[in-house]
Amino acid sequence: MKRAISDLGQTVIDATTAVGQATLLTIETLVWMVRPPYRFRLLFQAMEFVGVGSLFIVLLTGLFTGAVFALQGAVAFRLFNAESLVGSTVALSLARELSPVLTGLMVTGRAGSGIATELGTMRVTEQIDALYTMAVNPVQYLIVPRFIAGLIMVPVLSVLFTMVGMLGAYFVGVVLLHIDQGIFIGKTRWFVDPADLSSGLIKAFFFGGILTMVGCYKGYYASGGARGVGVATTQAVVYGSVLILVADYFLTAAMFE
Repeated sequence: MKRAISDLGQTVIDATTAVGQATLLTIETLVWMVRPPYRFRLLFQAMEFVGVGSLFIVLLTGLFTGAVFALQGAVAFRLFNAESLVGSTVALSLARELSPVLTGLMVTGRAGSGIATELGTMRVTEQIDALYTMAVNPVQYLIVPRFIAGLIMVPVLSVLFTMVGMLGAYFVGVVLLHIDQGIFIGKTRWFVDPADLSSGLIKAFFFGGILTMVGCYKGYYASGGARGVGVATTQAVVYGSVLILVADYFLTAAMFE
């Protein structure tokens, strides 16, 4: 009993410490975002890594997400003779929910893990400590460019996800299932408002910040050599994905209540 209570107390202490470290690191990152020097070269490199590097997997996921959602929607709506609603249903689902969430999860699996691995390797090989000796703040040099890149590139990828997803839905609905092209496009334009697109962009903005911050935090505080880097990478993907899903609920409740 004594050992169980001790382990529970240590778990609570570790969790509290982790939350405090993550909060302080986030605050420090936000402060350094507005303080010079501004390292645009590092920002563009981070944008290339987060955005361009994740482009293929995001587009591939978007294409088949739109296609399979249109296929399932057509089967369901056929029971009510409402196949004309397939296009608008897919568009609303992509714009509001599927695009930002799935984009965030895909980027977390690729870029979030990469960020944690890179920073974790720098930590265990004492490269981050070397930055201090050169009077370079590691938060500004390593974390700020990646954080800003996530805020910028994840919404862009979400828009591309929606576009490609609608192409997949159009191909399945119009070409394969022979839904009238005019009805498919007309219903989509009728039911989808700019507010639906903006809500998805707001979600993607927050998800980009979450996944990059989790990856940076796990890598920045990694320890224990190669095994510690592997653990940090795994935790970055798991925690980032879970936090995206949790944040998605609260953002949806705030925007559509």
